Amino acid sequence: MSKTNRFIFWGLYAIAWIIFVGLSIEAGGLIVNFVFHLYNPEIIKNLYQKLDLIQMYKESRYNFFSVYSLILIISILKAVLFYTVIRLMHKMNLSKPFSAFVAKQISLISYYTLSIGFISYIARQFVKNLNHHGSVPDSLNQFWVDSEAFIFTGAIIYIIAQIFKRGVELQEENDLTV
Repeated sequence: MSKTNRFIFWGLYAIAWIIFVGLSIEAGGLIVNFVFHLYNPEIIKNLYQKLDLIQMYKESRYNFFSVYSLILIISILKAVLFYTVIRLMHKMNLSKPFSAFVAKQISLISYYTLSIGFISYIARQFVKNLNHHGSVPDSLNQFWVDSEAFIFTGAIIYIIAQIFKRGVELQEENDLTV
């Protein structure tokens, strides 16, 4: 691998770490917001993202827990997705990329990406339905605005995972014949 490619790879590795840390902080902040919604709702306006769902909590606890669960699942899955990317980049041998580990990690990445997309889509439809029956803050849309992009990306990564899986099979077969 050339110096330029190695530099780009390690630059992307550093960016993946930065994104992972940011997503972990976001997920942690949302968990803290959730706890404060339950125990000390007066302080919500001073917390992370000022995600104030107190009115929804007062109107319907079911809707509140449903929406907040979807938000937490999506944010945690995004952090797990980038952790999987980091594990892949850390353990991948670029001189021999077709390994069972790489194929498995790429499959996991596709499953996480598809899950984020489908859950985001479901959440968006659920909140759209809630908008017809009452008031839902517009600040919630930031959590699932890109559901189609995740579904599309997940599908592409799934195809790449299948190619890698077949590449591993061919490489193992080739190693046995030599």
